[in-house]
Amino acid sequence: MPGENLSRDEARERAALLSVDGYEVSLDVRSAVGDAQGEGPRTFRSVTTIRFRCNEPGASSFADLVAPSVTAVSLNGRDLDPSEVFDGSRIALEDLAADNELVVDAQCAYSRTGEGLHRFVDPEDGEVYLYTQYEPADSRRVFANFEQPDLKAPFRFEVRAPEKWTVWSNGAGERADGVWRFAETKPISTYITCVVAGPYHYVTDSYERVLEDGTRLEIPLGALCRKGLAPHFDADDVFLITKQGLDFFHDHFDYPYPFGKYDQAFVPEYNLGAMENPGMVTFREEYIFRGKVTRASYEGRANTILHEMAHMWFGDLVTMEWWDDLWLKESFADFMGAFANVGATRFKDAWITFANRRKAWAYRADQLPSTHPITADIRDLEDAKLNFDGITYAKGASALKQLVAYVGQDAFLEGARRYFKRHAYGNTRLGDLLSVLEETSGRDMAAWSRSWLQTAGVNSLTPQVLLSATGTVDELAVVQEAAESHPELRPHRVAVGLYRRTAEGTLERYARAEVDVEGPRTVVAELAGAEAPELVLVNDDDLTYCKTRFDDTSLATLREHLGAVTDPLARALCWSALWNMTRDALLPARDFAALVLRFAGRESDIGVLQMLHAWTGSALVHYAAPEWRETGGRLLAEGALRELRDAAPGSEHQLAWARFFASVAAEEADLALLRGLLEGTEKIDGLDVDQELRWTFLAPLAAHGAADEGVLAAELARDDTASGKRHQVRCLASRPSEAVKAQAWAQVVESDALSNALVEATIAGFAQSSQRELLAPYTEKYFAAIERVWAERSIQIGMDVVRGLFPSLRDSRDTLDATDAWLSAHEGAAPALRRLVLEARDDLARALRAQACDGGA
Repeated sequence: MPGENLSRDEARERAALLSVDGYEVSLDVRSAVGDAQGEGPRTFRSVTTIRFRCNEPGASSFADLVAPSVTAVSLNGRDLDPSEVFDGSRIALEDLAADNELVVDAQCAYSRTGEGLHRFVDPEDGEVYLYTQYEPADSRRVFANFEQPDLKAPFRFEVRAPEKWTVWSNGAGERADGVWRFAETKPISTYITCVVAGPYHYVTDSYERVLEDGTRLEIPLGALCRKGLAPHFDADDVFLITKQGLDFFHDHFDYPYPFGKYDQAFVPEYNLGAMENPGMVTFREEYIFRGKVTRASYEGRANTILHEMAHMWFGDLVTMEWWDDLWLKESFADFMGAFANVGATRFKDAWITFANRRKAWAYRADQLPSTHPITADIRDLEDAKLNFDGITYAKGASALKQLVAYVGQDAFLEGARRYFKRHAYGNTRLGDLLSVLEETSGRDMAAWSRSWLQTAGVNSLTPQVLLSATGTVDELAVVQEAAESHPELRPHRVAVGLYRRTAEGTLERYARAEVDVEGPRTVVAELAGAEAPELVLVNDDDLTYCKTRFDDTSLATLREHLGAVTDPLARALCWSALWNMTRDALLPARDFAALVLRFAGRESDIGVLQMLHAWTGSALVHYAAPEWRETGGRLLAEGALRELRDAAPGSEHQLAWARFFASVAAEEADLALLRGLLEGTEKIDGLDVDQELRWTFLAPLAAHGAADEGVLAAELARDDTASGKRHQVRCLASRPSEAVKAQAWAQVVESDALSNALVEATIAGFAQSSQRELLAPYTEKYFAAIERVWAERSIQIGMDVVRGLFPSLRDSRDTLDATDAWLSAHEGAAPALRRLVLEARDDLARALRAQACDGGA
């Protein structure tokens, strides 16, 4: 990996020297089918012609290419010796002219890691499927280029593919003489070019709109997936959300969709949620649901569709200059996903999901030692890869939500409209956006930017209530605190809500005030004289990004009456605050679990309920005192089974409780029930045990030694698909055996034979919370292996191994000491690798503090 890195300084020097007029890329992927090619990686031919200018004739530069071999290189008609100019990741370019033409003929490798051109063989029918994934810098694995976002250019692709295949790219394509040729793109960055090829199932539709000038805009729509998933593909719903999103963004952005067609491909073994390639968006195929799922899953898919669509403007039309300003596209897309979901689709509660799920991701990332400002300092491509995180996405989106409250929605959207028109097909920095927002809002954006975009860390807001002798509010203040490492106290526009129980026993808001919180203490004068509250909710309506705390009275109220809070957003915010307190060792993990057992059965929002299940499972595994884990697991299993039996037959709540019950089942009686549900000897009214739920039930049986290799082989025979194979691999690695763990470790750490999806499945199965002692030998092995893995494997696989195999379940001071010893002895290790280990160490230290809190220490 180090030889493939690119620094920000190198990119800036190259951008100052070169400008690109266009690419012509010819790929021959007929080698994707048929027998393997023998020794070495399976390869395809890639021929690239780049026309570019150099403003200092005679200067030197380089093009990027990661390939096993280069057949020929020609610069301005001069044939260059590939062995002299190509080092495996760069092509040296000497004595450049004012106008240049570079032609590179290379053999590039198909990927099994989801980076570059990924090749997947469907075990169900033997069909081969290809797709590309590049962000931030993997297009150089497919064709020679200048791999940085600010050297935009038009692209022309042509692809030779097997006869029965269809090929898609960013532009519209057609096949003639055995070659697929695609329309030239608008000027775009290399990382959002795309090729998808194979015998995909393809469905079409169209979108039409009359623009304000009277012209008719027509956008051809397409959606595709593997043939094996076609029976499950609800393309109509995908198209419905797509059309609603296009209407919404056209209404608000005043800039017509600029990239012609709009295809959406759901592809196998995808590392991300999705990628915003203009005209050819790619998604992970898990968004096609093989079994029954809850409304939250459909909402999540809609959010992702709209997130990627927002990128057509924020990111594709206008692109950040370098990865420092990644937030210019990701924060906006994350915000717009929820904004458009609420404004255009059936998912009117998307802000609840954002408050409960997305912001939890941000809060965790913002308290790690690797936290960074939203506008980050990205030194190189490895930094960039790791900064696709909760800060860049969800904290950035939260800051934008705060900005909308600060400048007003109309000014915010007018700023976006001017931004698109002013910088179309160009590249921008932070100042370019702030300048248009200053124009439209009349506000000084510099101070807001310094506080929200250019500092790290999360503030905590706690109410202070002083009552008068008559029992009314004498003074209510909001106290703001920050971590010592990141002491910035930000300005917050917040709503403070006061709640009391009604005669019917519900907790209702009876007073609310919006206030600008600044500095360590802010008095909310508007609430003086109000009736004494039983619950004070700072950041009611979720206007800002902060950790909400409670005064003693409010916390006591929630312990007894959390389920009585009728407003679903307010209730979700309370749950989120309680979870943050658990993570911060302010609330014992067993207390959080007790609250879930007492009140989660009343939770109406299915997304919140599923998040509570995830948090509670994490609390039991990581934050509960070791001596309470067995008791806690039994209590959670009993409570989950009770809610499962009480839930409305066939409801999504029943399904959610069934999945949670399986995740905590450990007692023989619970495992026997799961086995009976699989075999049909047990029934729960309304619970349809479809194939996905069968694998969910098999997972704990395998982990507790109640489902052997034969059982799992029989289940794979029942579900002999790519999805079934991933499930089986995970279950196989989860079995409680020294030999199983040794084999799983070797498959992931000592071999690169597994694809990215099977690496992920094996890691997920390897680390089981019920097998802590079995995993003991792997702490030393982990620290002995990670630097080698990082050097030898792709960055995606390196990240998966370093994160996924960290010995977090060996949660003791000894593991913390071993981590510190590795960090001390490897100060010269790759910064991105050290960052991953530091993050894992911080999670472990947090877990130990929470365990001490839970144990009463």
